[in-house]
Amino acid sequence: MSNTIVQYILLRTDLLKELGWSIGSVVAQACHASTAVLHLYKDDEHTIQYLSDMDNMHKVVLEVPNEESLKKVAEKLKENSISHKLWIEQPENIPTCLAMKPYPKDEVKKFVGKFKLLKLQINS
Repeated sequence: MSNTIVQYILLRTDLLKELGWSIGSVVAQACHASTAVLHLYKDDEHTIQYLSDMDNMHKVVLEVPNEESLKKVAEKLKENSISHKLWIEQPENIPTCLAMKPYPKDEVKKFVGKFKLLKLQINS
């Protein structure tokens, strides 16, 4: 088993592709969710370990296609007592991103293994 502590972040790609959000706005959602979950679980042993070596943190940003998929992942994590933060952007009240608290990779990879790494297309 790998004892690498990792933080998984799942971000909706339809925000960019269908809803016309800017890349900066979408990246901000991941930042909000990551910061929030680290604060919520700041006293957790894995979070403390994760933050103790900031230059070697492992984050994996995955893409989910839409709000429904994001909510399904959140429900599955909740059912399995996996600590996370579903970020709801205000004032729009739109679920945009989900960040798990840091966990050993092997404990949580099964919940997100079907999702691909996020790839953003930048058109200049």
